[in-house]
Amino acid sequence: MCGNSMSAPLPAVVPAARKATAAVIFLHGLGDTGHGWASAFTGIKTPHVKYICPHAPTIPVTLNMRMSMPAWFDIYSLNHDADEDASGIKRASENLKALIDHEVKNGIPSHRIMLGGFSQGGALSLYTALTSQHKLAGVIALSCWLPLRNSFPQASACGANADVPLLQCHGDADGIVPVHFGRQSVEKMKSLINPANITFKTYRGLAHDACPEEMVEVKKFIEKQLPPI
Repeated sequence: MCGNSMSAPLPAVVPAARKATAAVIFLHGLGDTGHGWASAFTGIKTPHVKYICPHAPTIPVTLNMRMSMPAWFDIYSLNHDADEDASGIKRASENLKALIDHEVKNGIPSHRIMLGGFSQGGALSLYTALTSQHKLAGVIALSCWLPLRNSFPQASACGANADVPLLQCHGDADGIVPVHFGRQSVEKMKSLINPANITFKTYRGLAHDACPEEMVEVKKFIEKQLPPI
């Protein structure tokens, strides 16, 4: 649904075991699909929560020598000060907001919807939460960074999500998105949302991947922010 939604297949969905009263929308990383994360959430699912794992469209990626691969937006470089695909990020964010709108129209209020993602997907989820007019239940940001960080003023009221709970996790052996990117993003986020609602966890020896301990933390976060009603 994100990026160019016309070229992306329908999301992978893990349905709720009973009537869905909450939803988690989780975005995969560069070159991946939603299927793996749908499988991961199947292993930690909560009965009243629906898990939606969209697939990014296939686009040329500058970092990949312009070869086409699933991506939410273009990435020019992994350098911290590299130029960013601002128009692509904003376009993908608008499509993600449209997916939130779709769930709201289907009966799940936005404050019962959580965004999340891994790597590039986590970056897009952070940006979308900061720019959405929908009040969200929380954000899960794994092994990622805050894109277009200089476009956000310090101490921003941040609209509807000034108090959104954030769980950000990162492996300290990440060679793709170094852990200091995560730490810098957390410091920036503390100036944009309520710092008391930010949890940052690092995992010793974890590369650019997820681990069982991290997924347990994700499950606890979801259950805390999306309790049964």
